[in-house]
Order: sequence, then C-alpha cells, then structure tokens
Amino acid sequence: MTELTVLRVFLGPDGRGGNPLGVFLDGSAFARDERLPMAHELGFSETVFVDEVTDGRCRMAIYTPAVEMAFAGHPSVGTSWLLHERGTPVSSLEVPAGTVGTWRDDADGLTWIRARAEWAHPIHPRQYDSPAEIDALTPAIASDGDVYVWAWIDEADGTVRSRFFANEFGIAEDEATGLAAVRMGGLLGRPLTIRQGVGSELYVRPDPAGGTVDVGGRVVFVERRDVVAA
Repeated sequence: MTELTVLRVFLGPDGRGGNPLGVFLDGSAFARDERLPMAHELGFSETVFVDEVTDGRCRMAIYTPAVEMAFAGHPSVGTSWLLHERGTPVSSLEVPAGTVGTWRDDADGLTWIRARAEWAHPIHPRQYDSPAEIDALTPAIASDGDVYVWAWIDEADGTVRSRFFANEFGIAEDEATGLAAVRMGGLLGRPLTIRQGVGSELYVRPDPAGGTVDVGGRVVFVERRDVVAA
C-alpha cells in the first residue's frame, strides 16, 4: 500500500479549472513496468512517480495514460508545490529531458518552473480568429493526432484562449497544458496569460535572451488515497 496525492494544477483566479494530477511521493513502490499501467488505471492526464528527493533536487518520472513523458509542465509545477507543502522544497526537478528549475512566489501564490521549449513534446498550434471559435470546437478535430488551438483574447495584453486535444497522449482534452505553454512562450517570445479549458490559467514569461521559458500557476490539494502497488 502506498499513498497517492491528488492535486489540481493551474487553477484560475476564481478557483475554477485546474488539471488533476496524481503524485506518488514514494515512486519506488512501483517497478518501472508497473508505472504506465497504474497511470492508465488512474486516468489522470499525468501521474508522477517521485524516485528521490535530496539536496534540493527531485528526480521523478511522468506518465500519461498512454506514454512516459520526457517533460511536462503541470506535473512539474504540481510536484514542486507538493514538496514545498510537505516541508521538502526543491529548486530543481530532474526529468529525462533535463533539469527543470523551480521556485514558489508567495507574493502571488504561484509556483513556477523554468524549462527549455525544445524539451516539450511537439504540439501542433492552430490559431483561430476569436475565442468563440475555440469554445465551439470538439475533440473530433484531433481525430488524426493532437492539436493545440488558440486565439487572442487581448493581443496587446498578451491574453490567450486555448484548448488542447491530445489523442496521442490518450487524453481527449487536456484541461491545462504546461508543455504547450512553454512552447507558446518560445513561439511568441512574449509574456502571456493563457486561459485554457473550462477555467484554468497559466502564466508564461520567456527569457528575453531566448532559450528558456518560465511557466507559473496556482495549485490546490484535492485528496489523498491509499493505492495497492503490485
């Protein structure tokens, strides 16, 4: 028996939205070949298995219901927030893609990560003319893969409306997608506020010199569950 912590990551300022995330702080309870079946069974868009926390670093693995990810944003933000809440804050997260910097800004209640745009799984951004067009779409538009759709709410202010239909990850629609936010920061090269899904909000701050993108958001605890490891 091991403990699963469930969070919601990238909540909007009104508490709506947020992408569910499962985190096993004792990831060693699961053999490598048991992790994907467990992530599939849980059904969250991502599940994290923490392998080690030491000297301000966290080594972890991220799984969707269909694949292991080299990097993903909402699992990184959520895991960093949880470790801080548990009294073991870290400044870096070790994932297969590389080292993700992380910190918490208590002034605005946001947890941040710093990653490289090229680490993010390729997405297929498709721009539309208005947020209303985004709202009217259904997952059927991604029948042959995955697609990230977006439109400006306020281009001058950098506010974006988006949705992500992620069939390749075994997800009909992702409520909030940190890796896409990293990609969009690299693509547009400017600060953004992304309003995704039913109410999620992601904050994007690209490095003006290029290379890295900061993504931040709000996190909230949902529940803890006991799970039987095989």
